[in-house]
Amino acid sequence: MNIVIKNEHDIEKMRVAGRLASEVLDFIGPHVVAGVTTEELDKLCHDFIVQVQDAIPAPLNYAPPGYSPYPKSICTSVNHQICHGVPGPKKLKNGDIINIDITVIKDGYHGDTSRMFIVGEGSLAARRLCEITFEAMWLGIEQVKPGATLGDVGAAIQKFAEGFGYSVVREFCGHGIGTKFHEEPQVLHYGKPGTGITLVEGMIFTIEPMLNAGRREIKEMPDGWTIVTKDHSLSAQWEHTVLVTADGYEILTVSEGTPANPRLKKEAA
Repeated sequence: MNIVIKNEHDIEKMRVAGRLASEVLDFIGPHVVAGVTTEELDKLCHDFIVQVQDAIPAPLNYAPPGYSPYPKSICTSVNHQICHGVPGPKKLKNGDIINIDITVIKDGYHGDTSRMFIVGEGSLAARRLCEITFEAMWLGIEQVKPGATLGDVGAAIQKFAEGFGYSVVREFCGHGIGTKFHEEPQVLHYGKPGTGITLVEGMIFTIEPMLNAGRREIKEMPDGWTIVTKDHSLSAQWEHTVLVTADGYEILTVSEGTPANPRLKKEAA
């Protein structure tokens, strides 16, 4: 397995790309309201990335083997859509939940992050799913340090999520990232402690758990990209790009509007 260990030059470039990706989410948040279409959100993000940030939206025309080129600049996954939702003409309505997934390329380096947004109030069940998924991501991130394993990350997420009755999507995972959109290793959001690849300083990868309110089975839509829950239950996802440091981790996808780690608030209470 060819895992690219980043040097100081790489890391500094990844900090910039990560911050830019997060700033796109800061920018688009106020526009996520009832009546807006996901393709309108896509256009706003595209123009912000290209014209304001002088960067490149990585998803646009991205075509891994076996896939047709992705037609938009962001992914928008609404309600029972798990990931890779293609922006379109459907309007958001009060109570919808939406994951917006942003990846930008700046100076050849990728920054990748996503957040959940709730349109209007949202049901108690929808808000709870978004909150628990957010906390699950952070619990996974907190396992990251040299000498830990990817199994430690996945196991922490799985145990926490299943403790609330949610299921973990297994077909999609986090990934190494750098000058390529997707690098080794794969970062599963389930597993056993002490198994898998041992983490070393300089690794950079995403942690991006997808939790379903119902069963974990998935289905691909006819567009060849959008993935939905087979039982039509709600799904949520959060994502950060994470660097393994000498004594722990650093979140690279940070900006002024980045939601704080909810676990720190609990410890302080």
